[in-house]
Amino acid sequence: MVFGSRARILALLTIVTIALAWQATQLRLQSGFEKRLPLGHPYMETFLQYRDAFGGADRLLIAVRARDGDIFTEHFFTTLQRVTDAVFFLPGIDRSSVRSLFTPNVRFVEIVEGGFAGGNVVPADFQPTPADLARVRENIFKADLLGRLVARDFSAALISAELIAPNALSAAEFDHLQLADQLERIRHAFVDDQVDIHIVGFAKAMGDVAEGAVGVVAFFGVTFLMIALLACAFLGSITLTSLVLGCSLMAVLCSLGGLSLLGFGLDPLSILLPFLIFAIGVSHGIQMISAYGAEVALGVDGPTAARLAFRQLLRPGWTALVSDLLGFLAVALIEVRILQELAIAAAIGIMAVILTNLLLLPMLLSLIGGSAGAAPPVAERLPWLYRSMSSLARPTGATLSLLAGLLLLMGGLAETRHLRIGDLGPGLAELRPESRYNQDSAFIASHFAIGVDVLQVMVETVPNGCIDHEIMAAIDRFQWHMANVPGVRSTLSLPQLAKIVHAGWNEGSLKWRVLPRNESNLAQAVAPIETSSGLLNADCSVMPVLIFAEDHQADTIERIVAAAKSYAATDRSENYRLRLAAGNLAVMAATNDVVKAAQIPILVYLYTAIVALCLLTFRSIRAVLCIVLPLGLVSVLVYAVMAALEIGLRLSTLPVAALAVGIGVDYGIYIYSRLDHFSRLGLELAQAWRATLRVTGKAVLLTGLTLALGVASWVFSALQFQADMGLLLAFAFLANMLGALLLLPALACLTEAVGQRWR
Repeated sequence: MVFGSRARILALLTIVTIALAWQATQLRLQSGFEKRLPLGHPYMETFLQYRDAFGGADRLLIAVRARDGDIFTEHFFTTLQRVTDAVFFLPGIDRSSVRSLFTPNVRFVEIVEGGFAGGNVVPADFQPTPADLARVRENIFKADLLGRLVARDFSAALISAELIAPNALSAAEFDHLQLADQLERIRHAFVDDQVDIHIVGFAKAMGDVAEGAVGVVAFFGVTFLMIALLACAFLGSITLTSLVLGCSLMAVLCSLGGLSLLGFGLDPLSILLPFLIFAIGVSHGIQMISAYGAEVALGVDGPTAARLAFRQLLRPGWTALVSDLLGFLAVALIEVRILQELAIAAAIGIMAVILTNLLLLPMLLSLIGGSAGAAPPVAERLPWLYRSMSSLARPTGATLSLLAGLLLLMGGLAETRHLRIGDLGPGLAELRPESRYNQDSAFIASHFAIGVDVLQVMVETVPNGCIDHEIMAAIDRFQWHMANVPGVRSTLSLPQLAKIVHAGWNEGSLKWRVLPRNESNLAQAVAPIETSSGLLNADCSVMPVLIFAEDHQADTIERIVAAAKSYAATDRSENYRLRLAAGNLAVMAATNDVVKAAQIPILVYLYTAIVALCLLTFRSIRAVLCIVLPLGLVSVLVYAVMAALEIGLRLSTLPVAALAVGIGVDYGIYIYSRLDHFSRLGLELAQAWRATLRVTGKAVLLTGLTLALGVASWVFSALQFQADMGLLLAFAFLANMLGALLLLPALACLTEAVGQRWR
């Protein structure tokens, strides 16, 4: 039916490919903070409920630093004012949240003979004269801004701002990458030999990742060239190599076009997806070429060889690709939009591979004649390898192979105990430690007591709870407890400021820096603190405690969240409740929880699907064991490698295990299918295995080596994320290839022996 309608199918696939290729040109890099929120987690319910009142987790910090000396110079203050104005008018910035020495929401209060006096830290009539600079210096002390908006050593001043949350009624999200570009323009406009600027925040982080992702295209080009050269050397034909690479690229174009057609963008952290689709396409394409070449070598004409290859590989190829598809869809079970978009894009790509490499490729082979399928020169030099590997299908070789696999399994399981969830180092894990963003982050962390890493614990209470001494004292105790947790840089809460104001009403005496028990006095202490401070809402029924962390490493987040949860569990009252959580650390903590909870179910769903598909395809328990057991070993070893290389399990690396299984199942299904075919022809297992190696085994060897060498070049990428993925994918390609070639025949030998004894 397929080859009888060849002309119509080719025309249809050509039209669809051209349309999707044009659609792919409309695809743009997109990034959004909302896409990374694990909305099913309880913390996110709190986060979304109070985001409008107390701000979200999408914050920016811009530190203006004096290269020499301190900030009290005319040039520095002129630059700081101009940078503040530039940040204030950036699109997407919540202007009420902008805080700087020059914004009117940064004020000081002092005690004078007649009572209180105060004003803006930088007064309206400020001129950068020595006298006014000295006055601002005094105001900084009065406002207690050291470590908050001014560096502890007076070397820098901070500008902080929050981004407006995407409008729930709008289909479009704010373009973080555009904002990152504008922030970089601000940096270039104001940096000179006296002043430097450091910028951190989600928008800038994604901008730097996107900038590094541009280099990914160059690495893809290098990888493509390496794969083309190696494939041509193995296949011995430029025509066949061109067909494999062309069909695989068509699958990539269809995947990207489908993504654009659905209205999605390509996230910087999903930039590696096109290569994964390409790799899967190359794997299946080489199998088709290998089967075609084997038939041509037997004297069959080209069109007939193409039909026979199509018939032979349709069932195992379909099974393998559906397994890949289910592997990606398993990732979509996690309620994080960026992973769901990744899974959808990958699913489109796998369906495209089914059309291009299982359907289109054999039809194209039927058009080129049999001359292009001559025996590849490199493959013809491998009989010695086939003879030596045939021993794996005999009892002695099989026993040694299985013992080696068992030792690797034991070592891998021991190492996986050290696998950690979340980020394992300071700064942004997706960028190199020496990157500008991570250097900026290190500077701000070392000079200020606040940062972008903040956890907000909401204290929900009755209206006017801020004038109830019991409630305020409870918040104060919680803040003190959290301030002494290792990893906490500083804390901030309403009682903390209320005590300072109360002392101010009593001549500033430190003895009066307490929470008054009298309701009127407490109201007097709380009254000057506005809702814009982010420490209370309009009716004083919710009062957040802000906990600033030293970093966002997994251990730090786990320690702080555990301390807050433990305290909240023991401090119960009818009048108030400690509720976690908001802030970017809440998002990270929720994400880590989701990743930890999802890693095992994803593999369970995936392996269950593979077992079911293998049973449906081969109707044999033996087939399931031979295909699935090597995959299980590779899954363990991938986690072990991540632990050894100190690569944390997070949103960007979570799909790796599923990808490793998806890549490996192709090898196992193809090899077992061919081994089963030769066994049914009456060959003994060792002979069937040698025949399998000549046709399918060499294709698996070629695919594993070619793809592993191709991605190995990624270790030189400017993105730490791509370098890590390059190492993991290279290992996965090689491990799956070796598992299929070394363990599968040994398992087949073992199961055959067990079956004979059972009978």
